[in-house]
Amino acid sequence: MKMDSRAFQMVEEFKHLGATLTNQNYLQEEIKRSLKSGNACCHSMQNILSSSLLSKNLKIKLYRTINFACYFVWV
Repeated sequence: MKMDSRAFQMVEEFKHLGATLTNQNYLQEEIKRSLKSGNACCHSMQNILSSSLLSKNLKIKLYRTINFACYFVWV
């Protein structure tokens, strides 16, 4: 495809701002990837949150921060 004397290659899919876009607008794989990333984010922090070395207040602050960050990974 050419636009203003520039040639662009046609592709089946590409990543843009972390999201995989396809020429079919097929979102199922992108939704699966996003859920997998969000779950991995939250589950990776379970060891820290279950540690007896941290105070309850610090665990609460970490939990809120983690949930906030994981929410944006899922979205």
